[in-house]
Amino acid sequence: MAGMTIKQIVRELHVSRNTVRKVVRTGATTFEYEREHQPRPRIGPLEAELDRLLSASENKAARERLTLIRLFEEVRSLGYDGGYHAVVVMLAPGPMPRHRLQPSCR
Repeated sequence: MAGMTIKQIVRELHVSRNTVRKVVRTGATTFEYEREHQPRPRIGPLEAELDRLLSASENKAARERLTLIRLFEEVRSLGYDGGYHAVVVMLAPGPMPRHRLQPSCR
């Protein structure tokens, strides 16, 4: 791409001018964005209550511990109007694994 103007590069690669400028200035060809803090407007205020429920449940026998669906029902009773997945993500120890569906063999 040497000798080409920024406009020519933009038209050919279908990327923004700012991206082309960034590559020309820094020489980097890969850019990664990682969010520092995940905002949780609905479940955030109930985080302390979830932690309390979890810590109380840890001391119980395995059969008596709260399941994720039961924890979800508990926070719903406290006024949470969000979804189940947000509760699961908040309580997950690490990144959620993404499972790909296997094609069925027929």
